Amino acid sequence: MKFLPETYIILAVLYSFDFVKAQQSSDQTYQLVWSDEFSEKGKPDGTKWVYDLGDGCPTVCQWGNQELQYYTSDSSNVYVRNGYLFITARKENKGSREFTSARLKTKGKGDWTYGKIEVRAKLPTGRGTWPAIWMLPTQSVYGGWPKSGEIDIMEHVGYEPDSIFGTVHTTSYNHIIGTQKGGALYAGDCEKSFHVYSIEWNENKIDFFVDDFLYFTFTNENKTNKEWPFDQPFHLLLNVAAGGNWGEKKGVDMNIWPQQMVVDYVRVYQLPSSKM
Repeated sequence: MKFLPETYIILAVLYSFDFVKAQQSSDQTYQLVWSDEFSEKGKPDGTKWVYDLGDGCPTVCQWGNQELQYYTSDSSNVYVRNGYLFITARKENKGSREFTSARLKTKGKGDWTYGKIEVRAKLPTGRGTWPAIWMLPTQSVYGGWPKSGEIDIMEHVGYEPDSIFGTVHTTSYNHIIGTQKGGALYAGDCEKSFHVYSIEWNENKIDFFVDDFLYFTFTNENKTNKEWPFDQPFHLLLNVAAGGNWGEKKGVDMNIWPQQMVVDYVRVYQLPSSKM
């Protein structure tokens, strides 16, 4: 969940429109290998989810992005009700932070190399919100970020209420050196309606979809792990950040909180030949 320069965002949005209309999800025979339908009221299933807690210190204070929230596992920030997962960011002091929220991950509970990852969700609204559905390497076999990669299945910032972003980060392709790779899609109702955000990932490429429409493909150039570190197990993360380098770029509206990302389901599929 890293910052993308504004010039890149504009180019990505312009590029994506025609491409989206022309492409659709493949019809490969995937098999369901992991899921959470959020059918049990209360805390998220502890056999499937763990939490990142605190403000990220001392390793990456403010979670590496100058974010404003303190992550908790409190029921005020994360709970399951009526078949949905609610991740809520609130304006309240905790520790040295002005906001609280939650960041769930499947690390050690669900780790996959290749597959189709689907999350059906409705996004928060307002300046300063920064929800994300993304993936990180479980073992980081090539080293720390960005050497072992990052896959941002969906990012959204409240000051761009009609846009969805999909991005990858690697040693060769990341925002710090201005070489990041990504795409964007106009989705004018993403804060009001549920959409399915997904990737299809194999040894050759990662395709990014919203509701089965392909809007970005990152291709394996068959060079080195600096370009393609995506041959190792990754886990899934769900979170709502407040502010941050990207989320706060147009300021934070202090009158909109609390804000929620509501998740209907998470489903992971793999081809029989690639189950890991």
